Amino acid sequence: MSKRVLAVRALVLLWLLCLLGLPTAARAQEATEYGPPKGTLLIVGGGSLKDSGIPEKFIELAGGKDAKIVVVPTAGGNKNKDGSIKVYNEDDVLKSWRARGLTHVTMLHTADPKVADTSEFVKPLTEANAVWFDGGRQWNIVDSYANTLTYKEFHRLLARGGVIGGSSAGATIQGDFLVRGAIEGSTPMVAPEPQHHQAFAFLRKSAIDQHINTRNRWDDLIPLIKDHPDLLGIGLSENTAIIVHGDRFEVMGAWKVAVHDNTRLYQPWEKPYYVLSAGDVYNMKTRKIEKFGIGSSAPPQETTTDSKTPAARP
Repeated sequence: MSKRVLAVRALVLLWLLCLLGLPTAARAQEATEYGPPKGTLLIVGGGSLKDSGIPEKFIELAGGKDAKIVVVPTAGGNKNKDGSIKVYNEDDVLKSWRARGLTHVTMLHTADPKVADTSEFVKPLTEANAVWFDGGRQWNIVDSYANTLTYKEFHRLLARGGVIGGSSAGATIQGDFLVRGAIEGSTPMVAPEPQHHQAFAFLRKSAIDQHINTRNRWDDLIPLIKDHPDLLGIGLSENTAIIVHGDRFEVMGAWKVAVHDNTRLYQPWEKPYYVLSAGDVYNMKTRKIEKFGIGSSAPPQETTTDSKTPAARP
């Protein structure tokens, strides 16, 4: 049989696969369960990020200092205590980013979802390489952007391979279930307001908590994950981040990440989560640690820690 005939048959077979909707290499790449198929997430547990290397990593992922980056300060509040609309000073919001040498960084904010639903407002997002969500209270982000064109553009940015990062409230908004979304305060894990149960699902099937070390929140996700066993719970320490590519994430930063995995069998004396450290790589789809930051593929020995920090578990 000639090479030409074989080539023609191969092309016909490929055409039939596409016609029948069977998975090709491109479609297999899209078959992620948790993270975005193409884009990257940088999810940070709050605190001062000075000398952490995390903002610098975000800039690197975005494409460097000439990347087009949009900063969203909305979690800081939509209204003042007297009920008036809060106004953000763009120079103040962008000061720390410009100090890092960014040349194309802009602020995006509105307290009005009708404005957020306009093509004029979202134009910076259509051209951006990356978006950063500042900290504050995550329900403000929901009130401004949920079910708007802005929300869709966040997801489109990821779909074209962009980067979304954020710290504290800017971390929780990236999950699927909105942890600590109550208007009354950050203590309740589940908001009494139904509209504050849904985050933006950049990281699907997840619930993300933050400040777990400094505010002793290690156990706070336990009842939520018990009530929602389909979710993967991720608790982030301050100055600590996960970098998400597809269904995997790597830990970076100063401290620990708690993974609440309800599919895992725990011993009666164990807390129902285990702890990852900087450099550890975790596969959310298989629910397995693929690499430890110490360079080993085998679980390290458990170490004794202080009372606020559970021992690391494989």
